[in-house]
Amino acid sequence: MVDQIPRMGRGNQAPGQPPRNASGLITTGVIALIVIAVLAWLNPFYIVQTGTVGVKQSLGQTVGTIEPGWDIVLPWQNVVTYSTREELKRFTEVSAFSKDVQESKNIVSVNYRLDGSRAADVHKNLGRNFAEKIIDPAIQKRLKEIYSRYDATEIVRKRELVGKEVEQQVKENMPPGVIVQTVQIENIEFSAAYTEAIEAAARAQAEVKKTEQELARQKFEAEKVVVNAEAAAKARRAQAEAEADAIRLRGEAEALAIKARAEALKDSPALIQLTAAEKWNGVLPQTMVPGSAVPFVSVPTNAQR
Repeated sequence: MVDQIPRMGRGNQAPGQPPRNASGLITTGVIALIVIAVLAWLNPFYIVQTGTVGVKQSLGQTVGTIEPGWDIVLPWQNVVTYSTREELKRFTEVSAFSKDVQESKNIVSVNYRLDGSRAADVHKNLGRNFAEKIIDPAIQKRLKEIYSRYDATEIVRKRELVGKEVEQQVKENMPPGVIVQTVQIENIEFSAAYTEAIEAAARAQAEVKKTEQELARQKFEAEKVVVNAEAAAKARRAQAEAEADAIRLRGEAEALAIKARAEALKDSPALIQLTAAEKWNGVLPQTMVPGSAVPFVSVPTNAQR
């Protein structure tokens, strides 16, 4: 009898061997572990924080920028990070001469930031210390240029205008990618001797102004006295004229009255006797001059009656 040997097909496997599906899964898992290990060793993931920008370099060449977030960086690549936030740079002693050759020491502050979209250009042309390379010399140069247009007293008096001119010049001379927000001249200090001279001149000018104001006040007071005197004289003149007019009117009235009385007496002789009688006190004179008239009212006779 011939023994029947079972045939092994696709669905069959030798005893003691693992299933083919299980072996495939094991292979896939091993490959995945190898990939994970390689990725962990290579560490190709790079995270750019908010407020910064990354400049990607490949074999020493700048190839682009990375915005905040994550990106893949290959082993032969590297990333240089720049801040895009506003930064403050302060210069504590910037020397500049005025038009009248007076030296000043200035404290200047600059607020600036990097334009993230031009970070690759800034890195390629200026490098990480771009502020020291471009802002520092710009402040020194532009401050000297602007100050040389003004006398020292003008710089102090027109400080805000001078500061605006310096700021404008600095902004206009920045390369693409470097943005200057503000330039502030915090303090201007001239030599002690010149400062004292300025203060003395200011005091003298204030004294002159005070004297001018006093003279103006005295002139006003004098003019006021003249005006008051003229007004008083005018008032007295008006009063005198009024009194003269009153006297004239009274004289004219009296003259008219006398004239009218005289005409009345002339036309009425009896009125004269009546007036004399009214004024007689009834006493005859004690003595009489010979040939003189007797001051006596005539008495009508019987015939006259």
